Amino acid sequence: MSRIRRTVPLVVAAVAASLLAVVTPASGATLAGAWAPLNRCPVDDPAMLAADGATVSALCLSSSAATGTFKLGGTTLTTGATDLQAGLLNQSGTYSLVAPQGGAVVGAPVDIPGGLLGLMCPSKIPVISDICEKVVNNPLNRVTATIQSAGAPRDFNLSAGAGAGTPIVTLPVKIRLSNPFLEPNCYIGSNSNPILLKPANSTRPTASFVRFNADGTANPTGEMGYLSLSGAAQTDTTFAVPGANGCGLFGLLSGAVNLKQGLPSPAGANSLVLNDATTNVGGFQTPRNFAPTQGRQLADRWHAAATG
Repeated sequence: MSRIRRTVPLVVAAVAASLLAVVTPASGATLAGAWAPLNRCPVDDPAMLAADGATVSALCLSSSAATGTFKLGGTTLTTGATDLQAGLLNQSGTYSLVAPQGGAVVGAPVDIPGGLLGLMCPSKIPVISDICEKVVNNPLNRVTATIQSAGAPRDFNLSAGAGAGTPIVTLPVKIRLSNPFLEPNCYIGSNSNPILLKPANSTRPTASFVRFNADGTANPTGEMGYLSLSGAAQTDTTFAVPGANGCGLFGLLSGAVNLKQGLPSPAGANSLVLNDATTNVGGFQTPRNFAPTQGRQLADRWHAAATG
């Protein structure tokens, strides 16, 4: 632990976690070697480029989990792969997050159990009951849910990332529900009324240090480095879930979704579990050595590591 305390001011600008929006490739780049987990770092954001390495240092954050569960009102989903990425600005121990253009949180689509039948059927409302009859034993019954950012992450707590039981960051998210009957703007939550996730480690994660050269090749004395934390689930049971909106023509199906799923759902009735999350945070091993253009040099090395 003493080694971690010595290294955090130099390598780590954020040990975040979770899931997990202004300038970086929205889909992420393919980066060589040890750079790979940081492929959506917003290195070209003006605030990142302006970091001098002395008074303000720029670093990259990624946190991912392959599986998990997400309970929203009356629905429990098995999550797909989730990925949180952001830039980190460290100014005298005060940290601020910079979200990438495509959103800080990206999640793989997952199927809603029961599809439309499970989401809003049965119903005594004629329009909805007609839809329910049409989708029985029909591929149109399928509904997918995709987690998306609903704003920039905030309230970052550095020490919580290496510990357990304390919220690490606040992540505003919304859930897109996709089905031909639901229309393209059907969401649970919104940018103005998001789901606010505040994940915390359930146990203290295992820490290891990755050092590498600017091109991504491993090197125990390389100028680049990050702290990697793994082996702990990340959980939250404190968030409320707003109602659905924009579902169906003129939003007519939103009420049916809310009624069947018990939305809005108050805090304490919902939960998030991300299994075996892995968090990587860092950039230059010693940012001050690259003053006064540390942020720009970080961007140059990030782009040089891109393989496609």
